[in-house]
Amino acid sequence: MELAAWKQDFFSDNMPACALRGHWVSFCVVDETGNGKSYGGLPYTLHDSAGQRYSGRLNGEGFARLTDFYCGPVVLRVDDPYTGSEEPYHRLRTRLTYKLPISELQVRVERTLFYAADGQRREDNPAKQQADRFYQVEVRDLVRHAAHLPPAAPRPFAPRRHALKMMADLGFGPPQPALSGVVLFPNQHSVLEVRPLRALRPMLSTEDGFCALNLYQLALMATLSYCPFGQEPATQPQDEVRFPVDPSIGHLFAEKLSGYEQAWRVDAGQVQRFYPLYEEVAYSRRFEILPFDPQLYPQNSPKLAGEQEHPANLHFFDDEELGTDTQAFISHHDEIVLISVRGTASAADGLRDANAHQVPFAEGIGKAHEGFYQAYRAMRDFVLRYLDQFYSGQRIVICGHSLGGAIALLLAEGLRRVKDADYNVLLYTYGAPRAADAEFIRGAADLVHHRIVNHNDPVPSVPAPWMNTTAKLWVPGAVTLFSAPAPAGLLFAAGLVRVGGNPYWHHGEQQHFMPILLPDGAHSSVLWKPGCESLEEAGCNRALYLSGDMPERDNLLKQLFQASQHFMVSSYVPAAWATLRRWQQTLDNRGALVTSREYALIDDALGTMGRQLQDKQLELHRRRPANGRSHEHYDGLAAEIDRLQISRQRLESLRWRRLQARDVYGSHAQGANLPASLKRWFSHRENRELSQVASIPPALHDEHGKGQPLDLDSIV
Repeated sequence: MELAAWKQDFFSDNMPACALRGHWVSFCVVDETGNGKSYGGLPYTLHDSAGQRYSGRLNGEGFARLTDFYCGPVVLRVDDPYTGSEEPYHRLRTRLTYKLPISELQVRVERTLFYAADGQRREDNPAKQQADRFYQVEVRDLVRHAAHLPPAAPRPFAPRRHALKMMADLGFGPPQPALSGVVLFPNQHSVLEVRPLRALRPMLSTEDGFCALNLYQLALMATLSYCPFGQEPATQPQDEVRFPVDPSIGHLFAEKLSGYEQAWRVDAGQVQRFYPLYEEVAYSRRFEILPFDPQLYPQNSPKLAGEQEHPANLHFFDDEELGTDTQAFISHHDEIVLISVRGTASAADGLRDANAHQVPFAEGIGKAHEGFYQAYRAMRDFVLRYLDQFYSGQRIVICGHSLGGAIALLLAEGLRRVKDADYNVLLYTYGAPRAADAEFIRGAADLVHHRIVNHNDPVPSVPAPWMNTTAKLWVPGAVTLFSAPAPAGLLFAAGLVRVGGNPYWHHGEQQHFMPILLPDGAHSSVLWKPGCESLEEAGCNRALYLSGDMPERDNLLKQLFQASQHFMVSSYVPAAWATLRRWQQTLDNRGALVTSREYALIDDALGTMGRQLQDKQLELHRRRPANGRSHEHYDGLAAEIDRLQISRQRLESLRWRRLQARDVYGSHAQGANLPASLKRWFSHRENRELSQVASIPPALHDEHGKGQPLDLDSIV
């Protein structure tokens, strides 16, 4: 530009005029292979130094050229909105709340694929050879509103942000309430390589039937519920939010998976790597963390103070300040709404666990554990508000561990009974205590619930069927149980006698991890449906009860020493992983689900338990007090002995059972994404165990006792 041009009048208060024209610029938008055909016909706009706007469309090769504009750089935007009707884009652009500003560019970029399998950028794009300038860009670089897009990935050839800021400061180019666009320099050809918009999402089956995939995946999601949401700032954000805390719920969904990065940490103390099975999807089909953009969404305005909406209070429920301390998270994509409820993690949780008084389940029939019901009611409105905004016919998949499993059951049944909603709910729980009475369980018979119990985990055996109590009597006893055993034991027991009401029952189809010690000393387990309560209450079952209404105190203490079998990271997750690997190998080898050696070990354990039951039955028969209580216990033991025999018959059937792909992968059994997802999963050495049966990975030394605290207060 000649010096004389700078002496002319100003076009604006801060921009010197340049009357010279004649500069040109050309550019090409390409994918990571150097091909621009994916962007053929894409509309674009250029703004020159005089503020002139030029519109056009890329040709069939993604190329465009502009000539005779005012001298200086130009700013490129590719921001035209998507106007098609293809799902899920149309739904996301037109939904009731948080309508997404999806551009035509975003839709095109979501259809491209990564050059490298791990999603890392390459540096040798062939189109680079024909460029004067080469930039690696993302959709967020070229559009105005980017809060719904993933954070930028590291790149060696980033566009020059300082050049864009300089032009904005001088008043060149388009108005810039927020910097957007890429600066192209005059008389040069620029190539813009756009990173594909692809994401990873945990694979979940939407079918009713139990499958090993959901067993493992939802164990990880239930563990994740103990993490913080991880948003910064956590409250009253001004213009943007970040999710730097790892592990956290927000970090996993909004950053790692949105950025195509495989994540394995779902617990702050976790050392062993347990990778979910991820499927690659278009970014718009990921598990969504909603955007925060006060310019677009009035409900995000900081001026609303306590009424302000932001991702943390949309996706994350934590009512610690209200005293009940229930915690859960919710997210969704076009096929699934995922809800995960946390188990016991505080004193407030413990007191709620202890309140075993039965109260009416107002949303349906029967009665529920009062402490669990209060927790469910605390989060009910949070879930319904989310569903009102983002439910569009998806399968609602709910999971929870321990106390979280009990709350999840009440939530699942409560959602199933919402009038005119027709929510289709699928429930998986891990180590959950009983949550409701027999009448509730019968009324919830149509709820699909897969209930997982790990060997001698004590929590599923409480509240016992005969309990209906409040914390007033047993809490002092529980506190002093170990320091003053004799008087504390009496006080503890005094609060355990149910007076009136129906007995507590378990809901759902039980899946039980039966431990196996292999000949080489390795620990493994077999997952099966035993059908008898003695296995579920292995540390405190009817064979070990006194003739009265109380469990023997010594055996209660034995249960407490089995507490490690209640943790997620060191017990349920490894056992679920081992089951998935076992079932995968069984499917591949077309073998039986249990070997002859395993059958013998388990059958011997069942035989021993049967003899214990028979001995107790004989003892009760000899004592036969005058009241009718012994007859109740005697008949109960007889029924349990019969159920145990049925369990042995079920075990026998496992020797001949042949698995189908749906047993392992559910609705993904024939899915187009399954082969690629398995290849990705098996690329991690931890998942390539090739033993005859997958043994449970031993907890590392510093992982013992990690994970979630035991519901010690639930043992009542």
